[in-house]
Amino acid sequence: MSTIAEIRDARIKKLNLLKERGINPYPAESKRELSLAEAIESFSDLEKSGEMKWVAGRIMSMRGQGAIIFLTLNDGTAQFQALLKKDSLGDDKFDFFNEVTDIGDFVEVQGIFFTTKRGEKTVEVKDWRMLTKTLQPLPEKWHGLQDIEERFRKRYLDILMDPEVRDILEKKTKFWDTARNFMKDHGFMEVETPSLEVTTGGAEATPFKTYNEDFKLPLYMRISIGELWQKRLMAAGFPKTFEIGRAYRNEGSDANHLQEFTNLEFYWAYANYKDGMKLTEELYKKIANDVFGKTEFETRGHKFDLSGEWKKIDYRETVKAQTGIDVLDATYDEVKKKLDELHVVYDGNTMERMVDTLWKYCRKQISGPVFLTGHPKLVSPLSKSMLDNKDLTERFQIIIAGSEVGNGFSELNDPIDQSERFEAQQELLKAGDKEAMMPDMEFVEMLEHGMPPTCGFGFGEMLFAFLADKPIRETQIFPLMRPKKE
Repeated sequence: MSTIAEIRDARIKKLNLLKERGINPYPAESKRELSLAEAIESFSDLEKSGEMKWVAGRIMSMRGQGAIIFLTLNDGTAQFQALLKKDSLGDDKFDFFNEVTDIGDFVEVQGIFFTTKRGEKTVEVKDWRMLTKTLQPLPEKWHGLQDIEERFRKRYLDILMDPEVRDILEKKTKFWDTARNFMKDHGFMEVETPSLEVTTGGAEATPFKTYNEDFKLPLYMRISIGELWQKRLMAAGFPKTFEIGRAYRNEGSDANHLQEFTNLEFYWAYANYKDGMKLTEELYKKIANDVFGKTEFETRGHKFDLSGEWKKIDYRETVKAQTGIDVLDATYDEVKKKLDELHVVYDGNTMERMVDTLWKYCRKQISGPVFLTGHPKLVSPLSKSMLDNKDLTERFQIIIAGSEVGNGFSELNDPIDQSERFEAQQELLKAGDKEAMMPDMEFVEMLEHGMPPTCGFGFGEMLFAFLADKPIRETQIFPLMRPKKE
């Protein structure tokens, strides 16, 4: 078996043969008149007319039988068979094709369309041109790229050789198209907000730090999709806004988490968290039906059905039922002792982080879909408090397969309350909690000018990964990779 270096050397020789003939192996222009999908769609008319057309694509397979060569071409829209016959193409063009082409090359062919005896749509080639001469071979068809790191590093080959990978990425595009169209159909205006911030807001996570040379100013890459900015737009008089964009969190990676990902957040003036629950349930059901064509899913060891009415469960009652801990009354030592008893690894030494970790242990048992409500104010620094219990908030999370795949609030618009909560978050930061929220006093100033009652909600590609039953890294086109060691 030839080595990669030997294969490359052989292809370099073929490249030089093309150049010796005065042929540019990498021309800028193409004569292509039809995509392969269009050729398939209009095949009956093409076959009847006998008209010659130019089509193009990458050679995915090549098999020869003496004076006949069959090719499979792929242009990204479809695959199509081409037939080269020595007696109709001519000795010189046929032999030269044999001499200089390889599987993986991009070529364009001109020919007439016909159906083979086996019923396969085919173009019989009367002329051909090289569009891109490749120097490296494609992976072997039946095995593809087996090493996981190699798959992600050479993602272009992974997508090319594995139809399932391509299908997942196409579904992901449809996922976001469906969400975007849903929001617009419900009167939400799409906006863009800053991804570089002086202080991070809208979530609790460790940010990436950067620096602005012009302003001589340390900055952070955003950890939410413009939450504090979109709320400013509520104060500005826009009643419904949403943004789909990238968020960045300088944290660990696992099947459900990455450092860079896409989320959607919307803000809805004169609405509360109950309105948000109705809208998001409708949105998730539409995504399931339009993108996946079903409502029943199985992932991460859980089965769930998004159809029907979703149940509501209470944060405090759920944690107490599973652990015996009342998160409103328990002391720091009691929560810590319970986490140790459950052998739960936790990061951070604040009450907020300990309670949040205890809840995350409990949620693993919930298949959903359910709405989690009744969150303590301790873990909800941007959510409006409930009227009948100031220690609880008007917040909801969507729980599927033991994880949170959506988070919404009746947004806090009391500037004094918000200021006090930011001060509490500042103390957490001083205590070493890297995920605590950075205070933004200009945001508080905006609230003093007045923001209407507002519902906010966010979800992201983790939902897509769950519905596709894939680790989230598998659903990204180009996940972050360490540089390759030479």
